[in-house]
Amino acid sequence: MSISQEKFRQMLKEKGLKVTNQRLLVLEVLACHKDRHMTVEDIYDLVKEDYPEIGLATIYRTVQLLLEMQLVDRINLDNGCVRYEIGEGISTEGKHHHHHLICRTCGKVQSFKDDWLDELERHIEKEAGFHVMDHELKFYGQCEECLKKTEK
Repeated sequence: MSISQEKFRQMLKEKGLKVTNQRLLVLEVLACHKDRHMTVEDIYDLVKEDYPEIGLATIYRTVQLLLEMQLVDRINLDNGCVRYEIGEGISTEGKHHHHHLICRTCGKVQSFKDDWLDELERHIEKEAGFHVMDHELKFYGQCEECLKKTEK
């Protein structure tokens, strides 16, 4: 795991939240699977392996609370399914936008970490007086594996 349980405890306390096992578990699952874009059901399945008594409703409530406290981020990948990931603000790499590459053939989603929009954000703020707080960018196309299959 990239972030220690103690760091999660500290972040929850800083946000004024009670430190509960459920909150720690959800944060740990998301931190351990940073490259996946997980549904609440995905999170539930992983937590349930070690804590079979936990309910799906508990995971839903926990994810919603962590989202409101900006410890997790919600992602809509236009497939009708809301997904979550560890919040950019608590990443060990620091605050950095990342974007998504979505394969139209197989549905695979990849994160793309380069961000060339910082200059555009500065331009928008200067020209329009509009302070950009966040942005999300999705690219649609074909992944490398699907491209290879179509070439054959």
